[in-house]
Amino acid sequence: MSSLYVAFAVGIPILWLLTQRVESARVRQVLYLVASYAFYLSVGWRFFGILLASSLFNYAWGSVVRRKPTASVLWVGILANVLLLSTFKYLPALAGLFEQSPIARSIAHLALPIGISFWTFQGLSYLFDQYRGENLDPTLVEFLLYMGFAPTVLSGPICRLPELLPQFRSAERGSWQNVAWGAQSIWIGVLMITVARYLGSGWNGQGVNWGFESLSGRLSSADTWVLLIAYGLQLFFDFAGYSRVVIGLAMLFGIRLPENFRRPFLSPTPAVFWTRWHITLSFWIRDYLFLPIATMRREVWWRNTMLVASMVIFGLWHKASLLFLLWGTYQGLLLLAHRLIQQWQRRTKRSVKGPVGTALSWLVTFAAITLGWILFRARDWNQAGSLLASALNPFSGRPSALPSDFYALVAIVAVGYVLLEWLTERLRGEGDMLSWLPIELRYLGYATIFYFTVFHSAEPQSFIYFQF
Repeated sequence: MSSLYVAFAVGIPILWLLTQRVESARVRQVLYLVASYAFYLSVGWRFFGILLASSLFNYAWGSVVRRKPTASVLWVGILANVLLLSTFKYLPALAGLFEQSPIARSIAHLALPIGISFWTFQGLSYLFDQYRGENLDPTLVEFLLYMGFAPTVLSGPICRLPELLPQFRSAERGSWQNVAWGAQSIWIGVLMITVARYLGSGWNGQGVNWGFESLSGRLSSADTWVLLIAYGLQLFFDFAGYSRVVIGLAMLFGIRLPENFRRPFLSPTPAVFWTRWHITLSFWIRDYLFLPIATMRREVWWRNTMLVASMVIFGLWHKASLLFLLWGTYQGLLLLAHRLIQQWQRRTKRSVKGPVGTALSWLVTFAAITLGWILFRARDWNQAGSLLASALNPFSGRPSALPSDFYALVAIVAVGYVLLEWLTERLRGEGDMLSWLPIELRYLGYATIFYFTVFHSAEPQSFIYFQF
C-alpha cells in the first residue's frame, strides 16, 4: 500500500477526532494546515518550497492589490504567477528544442510540481477578486490553508477564497451526517476510479493504454472510435472519481467543495458540455479570462475571437505542446460553430425540434467531443494523423486489432453510465448517484468497492490529471 493510502487511512481518522475536540475555528485551521502540509510533503516533498513561496507571494501581493487596485499592480501579480507556472510547465518544453545546450538539457528535465496548475490558478483568482473589490481579508493561516488544502492541492477542484473562507471560519464541526455523506461520495469516487483502471488496462491487459501505446499503423474505423470513446470514459471516470473522493474527504469535516463534473456525456451541445466537464476550470476561464476581455469591445468578431482564444489557453493549461494547442483551438471552434448555428436558427427560425432534434444534437456533440480526444491523448503527430484518418474514413484500415472483450467492456461501461445517470435523475434529480438505494445496499456496495479496490487492484497508479 502506497504512502498516499497510508496517509488517508491513518491521518484522516486522527484529524477528524482531533477537530471534534477543538471548539476554536482558528485552532482547527492550524490543524488543517499542518495536516495539509504533511500530506503534500508525503507525496511531493521536493516541491513544498514552491507551494509555500507561491502562497506567501500571493498573500502579500493580494494585500497590495487591495490597498492599490490598479491594473499595473494587478499585472505584476499576474506575471509573477505566470512566470512561476511557465518555468516548470512550459520552459522545459521549449528547452527541449535546444538539446545541444547543456543548460537547455538541464531545464528540459525540470520536474513539474504536483498541483502547480491548480494552486497557481487559485492564487490568481485571489488577486483578481481583490482587484474587483471583494470583501476578502484572510489571515496568513487562512490563506495558506486555502492554497494548500489537502483535498484540493494535488488536482483540484479549483476553488475560490469566497467559497472556502466562511467555511474555514465556521464554528461548526464535521457531524456524523457529514461523515455519512462524505463516505458515500468517497466510495462512489472509488468505484469510478476502479472503472477507469479497468478501461485503462482492459480485462487482459489490452485496454486503452495498450491501444494507444502498442498498436501501430492504421486502425479500422470501428477500432478507432471505440478506442476514443473508451479513452473519454477513462478520463471522465478517473478525474470525476478523483474529484468525488476529495469532495467526500472535505465533507467529512463539514467543508463543501464545488462539483467538477455533472453528466457531461449527456450534453446536447458543446456549450453545455463545457459547463459540465471540469466545471471549476471552465468557469475560472469564463469568469477571469473570457468575460473581462470579451466585454472590452462590442464587435461580434472580437467576442468570437476571444471565445476561441480562451479555449486555446484552456488547452495550453493542460500541457505545453502543439497537440494541446490544437485541441484547445478545436474546442474553441466547436463552441464558435455552435454559436453561429444558434444565430442562424434564430434568424431563419429553422431547427429540428422535439426528441429527434435533441437526439441529433447530442449525437453530433458526442461525436465531435470524442473526435477531439485524438489530440488530447495521441503520443505524437503521426499517431494523431493516423487516428484521424481512420476515424473519418469508415472503409480504411486493417481488420479489428482490438479484442472483442474490450468492445464488450466499453459497451458495458457506456450503457451502465447512461442508465445510472438516467435513473438517478429520474429518482432524485441532482444528487448523489446511489443515495436513492436502501442504506443496507449502499453500505454493502461501499464495503465491496473498498475490498476490491484496496486488496485486488494492481500497483497504485498516478491519476491522469496529476500530469497536468
